[in-house]
Amino acid sequence: MFRTVSLLIFAAAMFLPGSAQARIRIVTTTTDLGDLARTVGGSSVSVETICHGKQDPHFVQAKPSYMVRLSRADLVVAVGLELEAAWLPQLIQGARNPKINPGKPGYLEASSAVKVMGVPTGPVDRSQGDIHPLGNPHYWLNPDNAIKVARLIASRLGELDPDEADSFRGNLSAFETRMAAATARWTRKMAPYSGRKIVSYHRTFNYFHQHFGLVPVGYVEERPGIPPAPAHLARLIKKMRNEGVPLIFHEGFYDRAMSELVASKSGAKLLVLPTSVGGVEDASSYEKLIDYMVGQVVAGLEAGS
Repeated sequence: MFRTVSLLIFAAAMFLPGSAQARIRIVTTTTDLGDLARTVGGSSVSVETICHGKQDPHFVQAKPSYMVRLSRADLVVAVGLELEAAWLPQLIQGARNPKINPGKPGYLEASSAVKVMGVPTGPVDRSQGDIHPLGNPHYWLNPDNAIKVARLIASRLGELDPDEADSFRGNLSAFETRMAAATARWTRKMAPYSGRKIVSYHRTFNYFHQHFGLVPVGYVEERPGIPPAPAHLARLIKKMRNEGVPLIFHEGFYDRAMSELVASKSGAKLLVLPTSVGGVEDASSYEKLIDYMVGQVVAGLEAGS
């Protein structure tokens, strides 16, 4: 099968637009990493992404078209922490592009730039649900981490194309300046709600919560990836009523039924949020993604005050 796919990849790569260009060709696993790569790479790079903004990045079909993208890539940027473990290794194998293999300069896991939350302290097994043994991989939702990832990408691009290193550093500096102003704005908006208790469906938003001082007191999922038992939901609803929890954070790509039930029984507002660039029309860049999230959270908390 891989031989047939590889022949198709070679034929497609010969005729795809831009295959002869001398730019650094980047493939990122998510739209967030793609936006950061475009920001620091500027006109010296071309960027394609595998996941779209409304997609759960844990689950991606390993399509031959993705192998074509990877076969032409000079650099692959992945989230890491095994977020893409179910599909990225298969795509890299099928691409037959040695320079993007893990351990090579053409492969970069962005998680190496950040301090990881939620690393299990004891043994991990399937009875605990979809636990990430290396820690929570949704670190990009903390703006500080986005800056760290952008720095990492700029550094790797400079290694791949030293002649353009100054350009990459300049693009990075401009991004850091914009992010400093944006972070100050987001912090002012969120400051009145620091310490506010909230509930989430999954643990996707934990880095966002930590950055802005929100306090998760429970999850609709009792164990990640496993439907919650009625007894768990009953305990959670009681806790939310007793502690006056105003919001339930919910990812746009998950079914809402359980979160809607908890919201209706607890009196909390259900807040369905994008988790990536492109998750909603207004989140067309990383800065706009956080802008949108902060705006929605502030509106939800004001309504629950």
